[in-house]
Amino acid sequence: MAGDYVVYGAAGSGSVPVEAALTLIGAPFSVVERVVWADRAAADEMAKVNPMRQIPALVLPSDGSSAGELMTESAAILIWLAEAHPKARLAPPPGHPHRARFLRWMAFISAQIYSLYWIRDDLSRLAAEPAHEPVLKERTAARILDCWRMMDAQAKPEGPFLFGQDVSVLDLYLAVVSRWGPRRRGFYAAAPGLAEVVRRVDAHPPLAAFWAERMPFTEGWEG
Repeated sequence: MAGDYVVYGAAGSGSVPVEAALTLIGAPFSVVERVVWADRAAADEMAKVNPMRQIPALVLPSDGSSAGELMTESAAILIWLAEAHPKARLAPPPGHPHRARFLRWMAFISAQIYSLYWIRDDLSRLAAEPAHEPVLKERTAARILDCWRMMDAQAKPEGPFLFGQDVSVLDLYLAVVSRWGPRRRGFYAAAPGLAEVVRRVDAHPPLAAFWAERMPFTEGWEG
């Protein structure tokens, strides 16, 4: 597939696993920065691309059967990229014994965990008044940790990464989302079986320069 992908995203955001996947694939891409949660103007600009005003969004290369197609929803984008670039070995392919498990946990992270950050990014969206916001923040954090515990109890790694020797888009998704609040220290305690997987993703040599630029391991990053 020739041509460039265009990613709408921001450092530290849900576009990071998409950018990481494209980095591992070796596909040319550019990033349009849209810090939608902190900048009203950026959110207004993003609405022209995605009416939900959310990142990530991915515009497919200008050639091929899906030329210029817009994709949203991080899990869908990651699954599509893995299928479009099978040589990168970023997911168990259709028909593989691990395929159902892969799809289950991609959807689980997206629906059960990632979705809660729409609330946590702006607690006033659901809090009736400011005094309610601390409780909402505490309860969403507790729910996130409960979900990590459930995944840890059932998603047993098949090797150094979730599906063996190769980094998958699920490993990338897990590594990024587990860095958001309540941060990695909470994740490590809730999901000790998955902790070593994300540490290996953090240390994956082909992504060293990428992490340093898009989600650096600065002092205190684990929480």
